[in-house]
Amino acid sequence: MFKIMIIDDNKELQNEIGNVLITNEYEILKPRRFDNIPQIVKESKVDLILLDINLPYDDGFKICTEIRSFSKIPIIFITSRNTNIDELMGITLGGDDFITKPYNTQILLARINSLIKRAYPNNSNMNTIEYKDLKLNILSSTIEHDGKTEELTKNELKILHYLLINKGKIVSRVDIMDYLWDSSMFVNDNTLTVNITRIRNKIESIGLKDFIKTKRGQGYII
Repeated sequence: MFKIMIIDDNKELQNEIGNVLITNEYEILKPRRFDNIPQIVKESKVDLILLDINLPYDDGFKICTEIRSFSKIPIIFITSRNTNIDELMGITLGGDDFITKPYNTQILLARINSLIKRAYPNNSNMNTIEYKDLKLNILSSTIEHDGKTEELTKNELKILHYLLINKGKIVSRVDIMDYLWDSSMFVNDNTLTVNITRIRNKIESIGLKDFIKTKRGQGYII
């Protein structure tokens, strides 16, 4: 799975973009400090950066220049500054794309997808997730462990994928149902219970027990 860093001091917008990216199967990183962004980029191993221009400490242009001194990671400027000079500076200093606010979500996703495909043409990490000896293959909708394979339904795939991208965190039942709703699927409380049970049974059938744990009154955690 590709990891995208959202560098924007507007927390509401950071969260909004982050939720869209998670729904579309990206992992995200949202820095809360802006005094040493290039160092955070070095340490985080992200695959793409969404970068605002107006930031505390250094502006986006300077940050882009510093990142370009050590990395060719794709950078998309997302900013309310919409003059030709701003766009020219962004591209000249090493940005790969320039999108002005307010932006169309689908256009933003299309630009991100296109840039990632160009930057990582031979990378298949967006198609599989591996965690605790379980391999989830998103393209074939299967899980694998120790040479054994089980097929997942569309709902099962979405639920397990959502739990995996939130690994180590408790995910509430409401969060899962909201996520499926955003993905144009609908499940009620009883259907979710049935799907979780089926996922657990399939994971256990390939040799992994207690992979999905229930936190009573809170939700599930992997």
